[in-house]
Amino acid sequence: MTAIDDSASATHSLRPTTARWTHIALRVSDIDATIAWYQEFTTLELLDKREDEDGYGAWLGHSDAGEFPFVLVLAQFFEGRDPFAPTPLAKMAPFNHFGIELPNKADVDEIAARGAAAGCLAMPARQMPDPIGYICFLEDPDGNLVEFSFDQGVYEKVREVWG
Repeated sequence: MTAIDDSASATHSLRPTTARWTHIALRVSDIDATIAWYQEFTTLELLDKREDEDGYGAWLGHSDAGEFPFVLVLAQFFEGRDPFAPTPLAKMAPFNHFGIELPNKADVDEIAARGAAAGCLAMPARQMPDPIGYICFLEDPDGNLVEFSFDQGVYEKVREVWG
């Protein structure tokens, strides 16, 4: 089988050399509020924000993930331009969630306190059985759950198995 050279018709010249998990996407009701929330409560940084005839889009991620990027894609469609309408916004809940592993147990307590003060604490910090660890949940502006954990072991397992 001969490889097809797609370079001439491609918009972008830099691509992964193998298939890569690169993003997860959410339809949101207010892109600016959602960007602000993720910047306030997580370490995600705004990589790109744009507008076209259909609405707004934004990418948030970690600036140190250049070799293996993974971004949160946000999309807010203009009235009459949402290709998924009239389907309501889906939300990641009650169990579906994003997970962020923190380096210290006190970090979970701190984010839970900040979430409580902001009115977005969905589950107070608590110890769960292994491998879950010490966790709390916050809700973003559209009700998507974000779990903050300590001692969950995801980071350790990835490093152990894949280096």
